[in-house]
Amino acid sequence: MNQSAKLLIDSQCALGEGPIWHPGRQELFFFDINAETLFAVTAAGEITDQWLFNEIVAAAAILDDNTLVLATESGLKGFDIATGGIAPLVGIEASDSRTRTNDSRVHPSGAFWIGTMDKGNDEAPIGSVYHYRDGVLSTLKSGIAIPNATCFSPDGTIAYWTDTPTRQIMQCATDPTTGLPVGEWILFADVTDGRGYPDGAVVDSQGYLWNAKWGGSCVVRHAPDGSIDRIIEVPVSQVTCPAFGGPDLKTLFITTANKNLSAEQLAAEKFAGGLFAIELDVAGLAETPIQL
Repeated sequence: MNQSAKLLIDSQCALGEGPIWHPGRQELFFFDINAETLFAVTAAGEITDQWLFNEIVAAAAILDDNTLVLATESGLKGFDIATGGIAPLVGIEASDSRTRTNDSRVHPSGAFWIGTMDKGNDEAPIGSVYHYRDGVLSTLKSGIAIPNATCFSPDGTIAYWTDTPTRQIMQCATDPTTGLPVGEWILFADVTDGRGYPDGAVVDSQGYLWNAKWGGSCVVRHAPDGSIDRIIEVPVSQVTCPAFGGPDLKTLFITTANKNLSAEQLAAEKFAGGLFAIELDVAGLAETPIQL
């Protein structure tokens, strides 16, 4: 089955990323990583607020109705939505000027999985994946180029993840109470013959994985066995991350990017960097609040 997403906001993000739906506020939060900006929008596409930071911010976790925890290039920081106040929580590679945070998501246990990567254009394998819960930060993986597709099965027993250049989405058994890996990483889906590269991903209420394809102009829904169930076409090439939201969690929001596109590509993809959306017949899962 192929369906098509439509433009919701012409946000012109250089690198739109990290969308999460806040059920308590009924707002979608997403980032333009390159512009160091966070947006808050309604399901109808109204921008309700935006914030400019003085460092790269790539992802967020929900603490409560008033506070997010931001994954910034120097570590995790509490963010007061009303005042814009920031409170440092824990440093992550704060002394390494080469790296920044990237794709990150909260496990059903409340553990925050945080990815880091090369801040420059070389995309050297100097990134890592971290696990944070109850004040403890631990390293899960290192030697990573571009960590992406971090998401989890509804019951918290499986983690999914990719190092984007490999074009392989991996899976690993996890402890549902701690969010820590308890098994070896094995192949979930090989997309070397597919469209584009695996970017951000999210799991729906049926346990199917929705993966954005960088350079592939689509989001692919994978069944639990890794097979392709359906494809959502997006009218721009650099598709970055999906997120379920809306009152019934049946709206799929999709961030995109326009960085590195040629003048000819920008002319052909005039809404590249926009936020897209599509109504679906399957619901997503509410984001689990982070366990500090």
